[in-house]
Amino acid sequence: MKFIYQSAILIGMQITRETDYAIRSIYYLAEKAGAASISEMAESTRVPADFLAKILQKLAKAGIVKSRRGVKGGFELTKKPAQINFLEVIEAVEGPVAMNICALDEKLCSLSGYCTVHPVWTEVRQEVRKLLAKKNFAQVLSTQKLNIGCQEKVAAEEITPGKKSRK
Repeated sequence: MKFIYQSAILIGMQITRETDYAIRSIYYLAEKAGAASISEMAESTRVPADFLAKILQKLAKAGIVKSRRGVKGGFELTKKPAQINFLEVIEAVEGPVAMNICALDEKLCSLSGYCTVHPVWTEVRQEVRKLLAKKNFAQVLSTQKLNIGCQEKVAAEEITPGKKSRK
């Protein structure tokens, strides 16, 4: 995560574009349930192919995806979507998640031994890690399918003869 500054005003904390692209690529592979070429993934996820290739290398090194050679080659998940959580994808791309360096290792900050804010950063890190570890790609896929089902139901209700539209 990084801080985004604009005109010396803190806008907020955000994941990097690289992490966003990594999450999109894992989601795409989870939804596809098979191998996909870099060009196919790049087009579908709107990620530049060269950048996507570098991201997929990091994800492969972390054991989240693997490459397959041949005509039906490309990249595919190494585990089921339910076994891949957001934390491992983020950490594969960015490294350990922390709001402040002292939350990773007290030795990296000369103030951590007596800093009254250090416990806050440590607690935030623990809670964020727990939340990201609980969220997996199967959950996101099932939520998306529920949303599509609801949208289709609403659309059907709006065009069914004899029923009033909810607009």
